[in-house]
Formats: sequence, C-alpha cells, structure tokens
Amino acid sequence: MSYTIVIPARYSSTRFPGKLLADLAGKPILQRTFECANNSLAERVIIATDDERIAALAHKIGAESCMTSDRHKNGSERLTEVTNIHDMDDDEIVVNLQGDEPFMPTECLNQVAELLESEHDCGMATLCHPLTERTDIDNPDIVKIITDRYGYAMYFSRAPIPWNRDKPASAAGYFRHIGLYAYTARFLKRYADMPTCEPESAEVLEQLRVLWNGEKIKVGMTELDIGTGIDTPEDLKQAIDWIRNSSRL
Repeated sequence: MSYTIVIPARYSSTRFPGKLLADLAGKPILQRTFECANNSLAERVIIATDDERIAALAHKIGAESCMTSDRHKNGSERLTEVTNIHDMDDDEIVVNLQGDEPFMPTECLNQVAELLESEHDCGMATLCHPLTERTDIDNPDIVKIITDRYGYAMYFSRAPIPWNRDKPASAAGYFRHIGLYAYTARFLKRYADMPTCEPESAEVLEQLRVLWNGEKIKVGMTELDIGTGIDTPEDLKQAIDWIRNSSRL
C-alpha cells in the first residue's frame, strides 16, 4: 500500500497559540506528531503550514514542509492545496493527521489508509472506537458518531448521539469519532468546491460538510487507545504527565 500523510500545522490557535512548538517532555508537540507519522507505512510525510516558524521547525527535524494559504477554514481545505501544489494523482491516498495528535498509534494511520484503499464506493474514510464512560459521552469536546449497517457515517455530533430515550444514563452503543481522515486526492479536489452548511458551522465539524453534500464516509473500528489531542495548556500538562509515566520519552 502506498499513501501520503499530510500534517496540517497552523501556528495560530484560539485556545493555545503556538501550541505545536510547545515542549512536550523534551520535544515540540509537532516533532512528536511527525515522528509518529514517520513510523507508519506512509511513503511520504508532509507538514503543511502557513507560518514560517512551523516551517523552520520542520526543516530542523528533517521533515518535508509545504507553505499553504492562511485563509483555510480547516485541515481538509489545507490538504486540498497540498495535493494541488504537488500535482498528486487522483487515486493517491492522503491521510490527514492533525499536528496536535502526538499520541496517534501508527496502526491507526495504516488502518485508515487501508480502509480507504479497499473501499470503492467513496473517497473518504475515518475511524471510531467505543465509549464506555458517561462523562465522555456528555463531553462536547469528544465527538460522537453513528453509522449505518454498512459502516458508513450517518452523523457526527458533540452531543450524545443516538439519544437513548429510555436509558439516558447508559453508555452502551456510543462511539467516539477519531479525528483522523483518509481521502483520495480526487475527493479532496471535490471537497474544495463543496458549499458549507449550517450543521458544519454549528458543530464546528468539517466532516459534516461531506455528509450534507451527499458524499459517503467509510468508518472503521479500533480498540486502540489513541490518547488525547492537545488543545489547551491544561491538555499539555496532562500529556506531559502521561508521557513521563510511559515508555514514549
């Protein structure tokens, strides 16, 4: 299998500006994310940014970088520009690994690419795993997903979905969406022309644009612990504690 990982990496962040350059137990967050990607089966890893400070770090750690526009609303739009800059073949599989996901298992990177490679009915794939704690289900920072019987996404939400009318306290039947995507370059070129929609704006979830425009998203299941993304300084403190208590120094 051949695929490319693109790591969208902005410097600006509403809750934590410059977080990708922040130190995570001796290495910048972005470096740890890059090393995770570099350990996968991907043939190529590209850091896509709109900031020279991020590009400088990419150069320092030996990563390929690509300067992109600062007007993109989300990572998928940034990936579209990368595919155009590099004139990628329409069938090229491109995996979107967020720069603030330094603990993403390499198995998940390979899994989402393999899932899309085996799928001939859509141009996008993602992953999920079961939720077991009610606090996670009620947490709007943890995105929930429901799929149809064939494994295609029906909806993503920050709210608990599906709503269990008779047993609202139960954690059974809920799944966390893992913010990891694989696309074909052909699909990304279509995504750039898709109109935005109210659900996407309300939930602040870019993948809802895909469903709203009638496209399919294939969903795979993993039982692996994907750790946590780093959105705030508090998340970084927790990540430092976690990494110091593990073998990932």
